[in-house]
Amino acid sequence: MRTNWDDFRFFLAVARHGTLSGAGNHLGVDHATVGRRITALEESLSKALFNRSPQGYSLTDAGLKMMPIAEQVESDAMRAIDELSDHHADLSGPVRIGAHEGVASFLLAEGAAQICRQHPMLEVQLLTVPRSFSLSKREADFVITGSRPQSGRVKIKKIASYVLHIYGEASYLEGQSPIQCRKDLRRVRGIGYIPDMIFDKELDYIPSVDPSLKAHLTSNSLHVQLQMALGGAGVCILPDYVARDHPNLIPILAPEVEIKRDLWLTIHEDIAHLTRIKTVADFITHDIVSRLKATANI
Repeated sequence: MRTNWDDFRFFLAVARHGTLSGAGNHLGVDHATVGRRITALEESLSKALFNRSPQGYSLTDAGLKMMPIAEQVESDAMRAIDELSDHHADLSGPVRIGAHEGVASFLLAEGAAQICRQHPMLEVQLLTVPRSFSLSKREADFVITGSRPQSGRVKIKKIASYVLHIYGEASYLEGQSPIQCRKDLRRVRGIGYIPDMIFDKELDYIPSVDPSLKAHLTSNSLHVQLQMALGGAGVCILPDYVARDHPNLIPILAPEVEIKRDLWLTIHEDIAHLTRIKTVADFITHDIVSRLKATANI
């Protein structure tokens, strides 16, 4: 059997992306090249590593056995490069962070810009599509979520807690009867997430206030919800770290109605030791903590 690191690299790319084109885009080669490399690897092993179907490539039993071996080779290669490089040299290369839109926009963006100013060769990528991210498929180097991951070969750390309140724009509230208790919320228009598009259960805030309430203006984007609230369209549950920059947003029923949520950092254990990953993760988490503390002191 003749294999080399490139064989494992092509195998992992197809296993993680599920298609030749997806693997090719990741590796920077065309899909035909990926197909030839996978076929050659399977012939050298005399085993089929993938099931082929119109939906893509899935691992066979032999492929499933190969997966942890290939991941270990990948991890060892990355560790060797990291250990042999000059840790005192400026950080370089990409670091991809997965987070939901609110965290990325209001807690990560400025910190990402700051660490890039400190390390000009560093490339920080913020991935904010509204879904969960797979670390095993290397969709992100680390993720920041509202829900604590339950399993996997990952390192998990609680970053901090944050608080949310119900907010309404000042002139909108002036035109309404006073909101003095939770049942009064039924008289105003609610703004929130589209229920069947909430990918993280910790973003489902309304049941924490009153399960009988329903939002009538909804979006899967926190930015859109914020703009609706600022435009006087209704009341909205917002993190304090979002509302703090808009003095015309007035908290309602505080402190009676106060929602607390946590932020979690998750890194795949195979890359947690890499200098650029660890440095960026440490910087970002410390920056988040300081921003949330500043919000709490307002």
